[in-house]
Amino acid sequence: MKKVSKLSLTLASIGVFMIGLAGVLQYRAFQIEESAVAYETVTMNDLNAGKVEEVNNNKNEENTDTADESNNNTEVEEDTTDTEVEEVVIEDELQDVKTYEEVNTVPVDPIVYDGLTMGELADKLNRSLNSTISGKGYLIASYSLQLGIDPYMATAIILHETGCNGTCSSLVRECNNVGGQKGSPGCGGGAYKAYATLDEGIMGYLDNLYRNYYSYGLTTPEAIGPKYAASTTWASQVNNYIALIRSR
Repeated sequence: MKKVSKLSLTLASIGVFMIGLAGVLQYRAFQIEESAVAYETVTMNDLNAGKVEEVNNNKNEENTDTADESNNNTEVEEDTTDTEVEEVVIEDELQDVKTYEEVNTVPVDPIVYDGLTMGELADKLNRSLNSTISGKGYLIASYSLQLGIDPYMATAIILHETGCNGTCSSLVRECNNVGGQKGSPGCGGGAYKAYATLDEGIMGYLDNLYRNYYSYGLTTPEAIGPKYAASTTWASQVNNYIALIRSR
């Protein structure tokens, strides 16, 4: 009976010990888990605080660099586009200027008579004007057209009255009278008018032709002849000079 009681007591003690050992082991296991959790927590915090942020920073820097490169590429492309546009505009402007210069550096003189410009008409008259009145074609042409007189006929009358197709008469050389006009002051005290200069004599002749003939509708050699000269061949001789002037 005593042996049974001791055995029961021993088993009970072992059970208690086992229960206590189990509690200790469970407690130790719990501490180990807390340590592991704490270690994992610290490791995640470290990663969150350090490596993750570093990775994010690196990614942000890469993104920023990529964005900058994209912006730079965009700016370069835009600059290139702008440059190409400017070059086209410059070429257009140069082309416009070139065209403008080509048009405006070529003078175009108007036609004034018989399909001729003023310069061409003056040259044509000068080919028949010699001696004292040589080179006076421009004055005769311009003043005749200003008054509305046929410049060929005006020149033909001068040639007939003065002989300036060759050598001018003394009336031209001494008194600048190219049309045989009468009046005062008289040339050498005579009936024919004297002019101070050759230009005044030419313009005075044309004024007389307009005032006393053209203004009355006498505009051809045939109409002018009976009043201008006593010769019946005057008109035909003037017409011959007109044909000569036209042919030169």
